[in-house]
Amino acid sequence: MTSATGGKIFQFQDLKFSPDALFEVKPECLQPSPAPIVVDNGSFQTRAGWACSGAEFSCPSMLFRSVAARSRGAARSETQVGNDIPNLEPLRWLLKSQFDRNVVVNFEIQELMLDYIFVHLGIGTQGHVEHPLVLTEAPCNPLHCRQMMSELLFECYGVPQVAYGVDGLFSFYSNNTQRGLKPPHTGLVITSGYHCSHVLPFISGRLDAFNCKRINIGGSHTAAYMQRLLQLKYPAHQAAITPSRMEELLHHHCYVAVDYQQELEKWRSAEFYEEEVHRMQLPFSGKVAGVFASVEERQDKRVQQLRRLEELNNRHREEKLQQDQERLDTLLAVQELLEEGAVEQFHRRLMELNMDSTEELQSYIHKLSLSVEQHRLARAEIIELEQPMDEGDGVNQIEADLGDESTEPEKAGNIQPVFNMAEYHQLFVGTERLRAPEVLFRPSLIGEEQMGLIETLQFVLEQYSAEQQAMLAENVFLTGGNLLYPGVKERVERELLAMRPFQSHFKVSLASQPALDAWFGARDWALRNPVGSEGWISRQDYEEKGGEYLTEHWASNIFIPMRISKPTQRANEVSLSSTEQSQDVNTATSLDIDVVPDSDGGTLGALMSQ
Repeated sequence: MTSATGGKIFQFQDLKFSPDALFEVKPECLQPSPAPIVVDNGSFQTRAGWACSGAEFSCPSMLFRSVAARSRGAARSETQVGNDIPNLEPLRWLLKSQFDRNVVVNFEIQELMLDYIFVHLGIGTQGHVEHPLVLTEAPCNPLHCRQMMSELLFECYGVPQVAYGVDGLFSFYSNNTQRGLKPPHTGLVITSGYHCSHVLPFISGRLDAFNCKRINIGGSHTAAYMQRLLQLKYPAHQAAITPSRMEELLHHHCYVAVDYQQELEKWRSAEFYEEEVHRMQLPFSGKVAGVFASVEERQDKRVQQLRRLEELNNRHREEKLQQDQERLDTLLAVQELLEEGAVEQFHRRLMELNMDSTEELQSYIHKLSLSVEQHRLARAEIIELEQPMDEGDGVNQIEADLGDESTEPEKAGNIQPVFNMAEYHQLFVGTERLRAPEVLFRPSLIGEEQMGLIETLQFVLEQYSAEQQAMLAENVFLTGGNLLYPGVKERVERELLAMRPFQSHFKVSLASQPALDAWFGARDWALRNPVGSEGWISRQDYEEKGGEYLTEHWASNIFIPMRISKPTQRANEVSLSSTEQSQDVNTATSLDIDVVPDSDGGTLGALMSQ
């Protein structure tokens, strides 16, 4: 849709979510053994499905927002999860997530998410889930968080096997397989999610966790920045500029500038602005005062106003006539006193009326008599004129009296432009289209004192030798739902060209489906690695080695167990000796004896206090 001035007009979709369907477990998922359930536990969206061969299992069965809404004091059964919430905005103050940045910390909400997944996938076994589970986790996930997750899965749900993997590495593996690259893979994975972004070096088929870097900038920050820009620009529409609409703007209308400063210079041109600005139409009510009115409506309104003025004039004349009549009666009563011979009383009344002589009294009586007579004659004429006229004739007479006086305003009303309510409710999104995604590369725009994505990429590369840098630069991979902007691949290529040595080679590739490839990669891994092979954690492993235990594979984190140092024999002896000494001191104090300790920790003697 295009306006008359050339700008593009778009409508906000304001999508409403519908509840997920309740599926039934297919026979393929049960025979010959229970099929694994693959869950991409994202901070923005959760994706769940089956790791089975077949076209019907090639896509996730469930996609829903990773939020739950439950008011304070409400029962667990009253909690709304994911797509059960049709519109997030009215309940945004109640929304809770299991994530703190990209790490799961609220396991009560995580349990609600898993309940939602298992119920809608059709798992009806009582007391346990008989299917293995493949679950994504954050890079360098804290051991405590993995321990709590394993405890939830094994103790609460009784799953037989669990496998953990990094979402960005699953996506990296899936796309490398599609491109025909044979393992072991080497490359640099750049992921950007809802809360955080990561730069992950992947060398010879394993994650180099010691040189991974995280940036606390993600899609939520770009959406908040877009909301702040538009609310400052349109303070009258602050209530309509909601976070959900800002996310829609980011997904469908924003792009990453290859050269940010040069792109801003282009927007200074009026022609470029009119051609590239996106006008977002806000909803509004069409029937508003001040919008176009027909000629008949304006004439009816004018007739009603004239009738109202005429009624007011008639009422004012009646009141004036009544006042003049009362004044005339009073003066005539004073004149009768003179005619009756009550001279003293007559002069007293003249003084009360502020009159000096009889001539002045006669003059007032004459003027009031003429005024009363004129009012009566005018009222009689009006009554005579109104009697033979019906309502339609009166309207026609008033319209005829308007004559040429009403013709000119009508013509002017047809020519003059009237206030356009639709245009008033439009958001002109111009430079905001590239300023919001630029937060990924320049966190200082929102006041964050940390490196941008390209600076972090350069810092990670500098940790390796020249040969390793060349190998990593040959396979720079972009994935994550926050890297769906047009131009992001070209921007990274331009920055790498300026960063890398002269005539060095590099290659940047974007995931085929940045938001879903993590689930596809986890599904492919589950199909290629049967349950019980390398990468799976059994319940026996959980009970023997602890909840933080991780069986490593090419897409997993590095397992670094917690080492709790045991106290040495010398430390035990010193601790025991200090305990005995404290007991001796306490006993002597109760007996009022001064104890002198020797150098070996024993008691040299006791001196009785005086």
